Amino acid sequence: MLDHRIKLRHLRCFLEIARLGSLSEAARELNVSQPAMSKTIRELEDILERQLFDRSSRRLALTPAGRIFQQHTGAGIIELGRAQDLVQAAPRQQKRIAAGVLPTAATNLMPRAALKFRASTPDCLLRVSTGPNWLLMSQLREGTLDLVVGRMSTAKGMEGLTFRQLYSEMIGAIVRPGHPLQNHPDAQDKLAEYPLILPPPGAVIAPLVRAFLSRRAVPPLSHEFETVSLAFGRNLVRASDAIWFISLGVVANELADGSLCSLAINEDLFGGPVGISMREDGGMTQEQQRLIAALEEAAQA
Repeated sequence: MLDHRIKLRHLRCFLEIARLGSLSEAARELNVSQPAMSKTIRELEDILERQLFDRSSRRLALTPAGRIFQQHTGAGIIELGRAQDLVQAAPRQQKRIAAGVLPTAATNLMPRAALKFRASTPDCLLRVSTGPNWLLMSQLREGTLDLVVGRMSTAKGMEGLTFRQLYSEMIGAIVRPGHPLQNHPDAQDKLAEYPLILPPPGAVIAPLVRAFLSRRAVPPLSHEFETVSLAFGRNLVRASDAIWFISLGVVANELADGSLCSLAINEDLFGGPVGISMREDGGMTQEQQRLIAALEEAAQA
């Protein structure tokens, strides 16, 4: 085992003197004083309890012990240099943020925030996952996700988590352009006459939608589909007279370009706050702080 008293300076001084055969020349090469060089070599010989140089002539020659030490020390220094080069040449581990995004935030909010975040933090990979509320919250607690962007979960679902609100969002009754109820003054009283697409029981907005339909005397089992998937819901609505109850944020682009419409149902369905959920006991990295700032800026826009 290497004696802990042997330092790198001992080895460098020894190898340089062995190469040049002169204490003064080695001192100039290493940019140290000759007395300091001499002291360092004496320290090394005292530690090894062996004389490394034959000082009987003007030029310093290695003793048999010195030649053995030179052979193995030189190889060790070369390996240390190689190790340094390999480590410095290896790609740095990229910083990452794993974000879960609920459908209400996946259409507009998160893409805008992601572009802002990329501009401020180009060396951090943002990995975005989508899914139902219960799944993303479970992954957040397990540490698979760093944060979740979307609607605030139920009180039970928020156990052990914190929530930072960005804005509040409404729920709409979404139809295709030209739907029979599009401009109907009593559309809310005709809902049971058409196929309904409701959020599944695991969705945060599901109880709100079902409570609204109950107030409108729509039978509990009148709906034919359950989804919060934009791809499925959008195409189903476009191809039929179905009415889809969904957060307006999910279909924001379609409402903006007129490919889908929202019925006037004479009642505001507030789906609750949209924001950022994180673990209570989780620390926040600088990259996460920047992503949150990008989300807040995108929400204000």
